[in-house]
Amino acid sequence: MIYRRFGSKYIVRIDKGEEVVERLKAFCGETGIRLGSVVAIGAADRVKVGLRETATKTYLDRELTGDLEITSLTGNVATMGGEVYLHLHVSLSDREYHAFGGHLRSARVSGACEVMIEVLDGSWERALDEETGLNLFVS
Repeated sequence: MIYRRFGSKYIVRIDKGEEVVERLKAFCGETGIRLGSVVAIGAADRVKVGLRETATKTYLDRELTGDLEITSLTGNVATMGGEVYLHLHVSLSDREYHAFGGHLRSARVSGACEVMIEVLDGSWERALDEETGLNLFVS
């Protein structure tokens, strides 16, 4: 992984074989990013996505393998329990141009992944909301 800072933005290159969510979480911790937005594109060969089942308050996970384009990865950086918390969603396409998407659990880069993080001043904590079962921003 390499990165450069441009004012309030970072451009990050995550390299082949690296896991996107782990690297981004570590990067935010190392650079002190506590609040921001994330956008990315790239390629992966193993991705785990989740779909939130509202009735059971659980995620249904699916692992996708093979050549996958990360056509869009978006999300935000916040904190929960004082630690970096990433909320990321991803859209992917396969070699047949079928699209898949969901909550990004993990993604192993197969070529490269180019990420832009816009840093916002301050921090915003999340906490578990009992009614929804989601980790929501708290006031």
